Amino acid sequence: MTHKQMLVLCVVTFIGGVIGGGLSYQLFSPISIHAQNPNGVHAEEFLLLDPKGRARAGLGLDMNGEVGFVLRSKDGNRTLTLSPDDPLVIKLAERGGRILWSAP
Repeated sequence: MTHKQMLVLCVVTFIGGVIGGGLSYQLFSPISIHAQNPNGVHAEEFLLLDPKGRARAGLGLDMNGEVGFVLRSKDGNRTLTLSPDDPLVIKLAERGGRILWSAP
């Protein structure tokens, strides 16, 4: 193979790669799916899970439609709850339900 033939082969290979890449992008490019409103996310509950899959924090609505924010300790023994609709707006409770601390 001569030097000229090698140069032509390299140029043709390069051009073919560029054209093939462009065509493959047009044919196989992912289509954008818009599942949510671009200005917000709509949900009834947000959960933050630890690596074991246990809920450690949550923001959501209860069965009565009241909003609340809940944080749980690593071992799950204590829960800190913030709910403006509850008589005790902030409360720290242990697993059995005994309130350790609260604020109106």
